Amino acid sequence: MILETLGFSIGLLYLWWEYHADARVWLASIIMPAISMWIYFSKGIYADFAINVYYLLMGIYGYFAWTRRGGRAKKSEKQTLPITHAPLWGWACVVIATAALWYLLYYVLFHFTDSTVPVLDAFTTALSIVATWMMTRKWAEQWLAWLVVDVVSVYLYISKGLVFYPVLYGIYCVIAVFGYRKWLRLMKQQPTADAAL
Repeated sequence: MILETLGFSIGLLYLWWEYHADARVWLASIIMPAISMWIYFSKGIYADFAINVYYLLMGIYGYFAWTRRGGRAKKSEKQTLPITHAPLWGWACVVIATAALWYLLYYVLFHFTDSTVPVLDAFTTALSIVATWMMTRKWAEQWLAWLVVDVVSVYLYISKGLVFYPVLYGIYCVIAVFGYRKWLRLMKQQPTADAAL
């Protein structure tokens, strides 16, 4: 319960930074996996447990991806990767990668674990992997992918008897809608692509 409460609190901080497209979101995404791994393993949600290794690595990569062009910039200008729309090739990658990962994870969970929720666990994990990659690219539509993950996760965590995580993911659902709209506004306010380079 203590770890779940701590994870809930850091999750809210993560949301605040993600909503404002602040690179510190990646620092929270490094801390959260350590907490979540213990919770998910103890509840038998194995794919979500395994994905947290990926989240940790993507947290490191995401931070550098968002700030990589700011080496000589002032601290206030460090976050330089612009928010953009996901391109057509990006959507093709999202669909193909999600489907392939979903099948692979389902197969592993069904045949090699005692998971009682292999379909939903595999789906949320697969789409989370892809949505995190979308976020490192700073595509506004990453919010839409997370919205789908969040809706399914609320049901999954309630079914597994968790207390705070369904509330957290319910908040994520609301924030995903507002976050998408916020990023669209930020995208219009940022410098042009030529100026950003």
